[in-house]
Amino acid sequence: MYDYAADPASLAEWAPGLGHTVERVDGRWYVQTPGGRARLDFAPRNGFGVLDHTVYPPGSEPVYVPLRVLAAPDGCEVVFTLRRAPGMTDAELDRDAELVGADLARLKRIAESR
Repeated sequence: MYDYAADPASLAEWAPGLGHTVERVDGRWYVQTPGGRARLDFAPRNGFGVLDHTVYPPGSEPVYVPLRVLAAPDGCEVVFTLRRAPGMTDAELDRDAELVGADLARLKRIAESR
């Protein structure tokens, strides 16, 4: 699971809540979001399951996203930390939580089908 989720190219498949088009340009990853093209910086591949990344939305502050794939006796657990951005309304936080939940459910379906 880690290898799949750690590949930024797979984001479009399992995390369309972030964006539908992911591309690598001059060694950097970008995603086309509803708000425009955003740069993505990912933690280097590692043996600890850390998939942290920072999203740089156009015209907004960077968003740090803690994400982990943890080994478990019967497979793995994915832990995503959703944080409220400064000035974010309850409705915006709820919308983000729904998008993240849908993306994680999609990731689970993909993992279980492999």
